[in-house]
Amino acid sequence: MNIENSFGTLYIVATPIGNLEDITFRAVKVLKQVDLIAAEDTRHSKKLLSHYDIKTKLVSCHEHNEINKTPQFITYLKNGLDIALISDAGTPSISDPGYKLVTAVAKEKLPIIPIPGCSAAIAGLSVSGLPTDSFLFLGFLPKKQQKQQQAIKSILNQSATLIFYESPRRIIALIDRMRDIMGDRKACLAREITKLHEEYIRGNLSDIQKTLEEKEIIKGECSLFVQGLLEQKIINEEQIEKIVCKRLATTDLGTSDLARQISKEFNLSKKKVYDIILKFN
Repeated sequence: MNIENSFGTLYIVATPIGNLEDITFRAVKVLKQVDLIAAEDTRHSKKLLSHYDIKTKLVSCHEHNEINKTPQFITYLKNGLDIALISDAGTPSISDPGYKLVTAVAKEKLPIIPIPGCSAAIAGLSVSGLPTDSFLFLGFLPKKQQKQQQAIKSILNQSATLIFYESPRRIIALIDRMRDIMGDRKACLAREITKLHEEYIRGNLSDIQKTLEEKEIIKGECSLFVQGLLEQKIINEEQIEKIVCKRLATTDLGTSDLARQISKEFNLSKKKVYDIILKFN
């Protein structure tokens, strides 16, 4: 396939994230013409390859064997063989295996070509209703609570739209933690993108959490888009205290409801506002 170069080329091929029709003509052509396809899960990828009558040899390349397989792939490339790397869905190396292989191949100065296509992060962002001029992709945050809290705190003052991936089992806990640390920001949850039960939930984090809690079961990988910190919402603790004192004098709301109201209005941590209310209540 690679005529001008004696070395083979590593193609990073994006595949559908759900609907099998979401693949480019070029991607199908490349997958048919390369000498080898390295797939995250060969059993999963066989469905896609069968659908498009792609009979190229298939080998596994996942997070547990990527490092061990890399020297062999580099040897193939140096011998003039072309390799296509695919993940289970979307673009390889974006919260999927591939980064280590690409880094090693680049170090050897061998050709690497992207075959662009699907990405849940970009697809979801485009319909989120949140600013798209600046965004920060964070993928999966740490699973352990303390490390996850630290990760969220580290991006607290980011003005760009924030993009996260999370499993359906942990999405409610993640949103709850974000509300506690970041305040009740505007957000969008995209679930089952391009699939039969595709769903987009827009509103504040609290609205999304409420909708999810009302479901008997949550299925499908989730992409969460959260509004960045708005400059006009930045206020210091002294200003928060003044707002709390004024509200306490003019409202009958309980401590929790008042904390929720103020945190949502000023994009603040509900816990922080709650603690300040307790000082004056």
